[in-house]
Amino acid sequence: MSRFSDWFTRHPVRLVPLGFGVAIVIVTVLLLLPVSLAEPGGTRVIDGLYIATSAITVTGLVTLDTGTHWTLFGEGVIMVAMQVGGLGIMASAVFMGLIVSKRLNIRSRMIAQAEANRAISMGDVKGVILRAFLVMLSVEGVASAILALRFYYGYGFGRFDAFWQGLFHGVSSFNSGGFSLFSDSMEGFVDDPWIIGPVVVASILGGLGMPVLFELARRGWGRRKWSLHTKMTVAGTTILFVGGFFFFLILEWSNPATLGPFSWNDKLLPALFQSVMPRSTGFNSIDVGEMHVPSMLGAIVLMFIGGGSASTAGGIKVTTFFVLLWVIWSEVRGEPDASAFRNRLSDAVVRQALSVALVYVAFIAAGVFLMQLFEPHQDLAHIMFEATSAGATVGQSAGVTEELSDSSKVVSIVLMYGGRIGPVLFATSLAIRSRYRLYRYPEGRPLVG
Repeated sequence: MSRFSDWFTRHPVRLVPLGFGVAIVIVTVLLLLPVSLAEPGGTRVIDGLYIATSAITVTGLVTLDTGTHWTLFGEGVIMVAMQVGGLGIMASAVFMGLIVSKRLNIRSRMIAQAEANRAISMGDVKGVILRAFLVMLSVEGVASAILALRFYYGYGFGRFDAFWQGLFHGVSSFNSGGFSLFSDSMEGFVDDPWIIGPVVVASILGGLGMPVLFELARRGWGRRKWSLHTKMTVAGTTILFVGGFFFFLILEWSNPATLGPFSWNDKLLPALFQSVMPRSTGFNSIDVGEMHVPSMLGAIVLMFIGGGSASTAGGIKVTTFFVLLWVIWSEVRGEPDASAFRNRLSDAVVRQALSVALVYVAFIAAGVFLMQLFEPHQDLAHIMFEATSAGATVGQSAGVTEELSDSSKVVSIVLMYGGRIGPVLFATSLAIRSRYRLYRYPEGRPLVG
């Protein structure tokens, strides 16, 4: 026993994947119980494991209809799993921050602490997690209440049914869970702002990340008072939100299977919804599988970018993407340093961003290769969409999830699990292993490009 505890004491980063793994096993067992099943015939182990992984990693991809296959108990297990997964992600981010700050040298630790204190106090782990939990419950409570009232008064749901639908989708929205009790996700409410609005707002708040939400709550909207991380996250989220809205609105304007049948003003809400969902929650209000191929590729890019650091959203994260954009812009302009908002980006940050992005590309590319190998009859664009959605823990599907073979389901499970814990662990390991040398090799200049 002591050797086991010493193994984690020397390598505490291992607690994160182990914790997620244990949670997935527990949820799988609960979903396989007869009390969880509403349909006869039981649930195959691979499907139970798939749904459990999707719930704990707050992805939202499903191989079984959530609203018909599970009893109220089974739906409750999935909802609690999303809640545990969402809180676990934020707690893991704080945990990793503490590990990094303790492993850095004094100078680096002082710099990191000075920046972190503007958002959250890494020394107050209990307080940070408690505040995160309170923020989570507050946003979920408001979103759930609005949704429940709309279901009750607008659609004639019974009291308990309206309450349960509102609660489930409120939790799913903030935690970027993507699970829906409706077979067509949110397509039945495509033009209802009282359903779409709360889901969008909760998804955006959950995708910003707790450090940003804490700082906005404490410092307000005075941009000059924000830390560099908050500036980059808010600016990047706004750019992607607005850009995605016009991108989908223009490309899908006349598509008869998506936005085409709507009047011009009714096209705005589904375009707005689609601009947010690929980066966070993964609901859909239009048939994603019927989008034009360029639109699907745009959604893949948004899924790859994801949301804010220490948030429930997946992807390489907004700050990682925009660090790389600033590096490219600085290189194009011939500037000696990459800078953002009058702050010079350190070489270590640039290298970490580049490493995370390239490893993520390779990870998802491997998933695409294997899934296309196992599903040769499927369109490549749909496979790319499916693999990216799993690896970026988004949850949108082009309609092929339920048709996947068991081999592809295993690949998707690995993508969801690795996509959730991989970027955090990889970035943390890079920060921990950073070291200084008392010498430097001679400079070399190979031809690039």
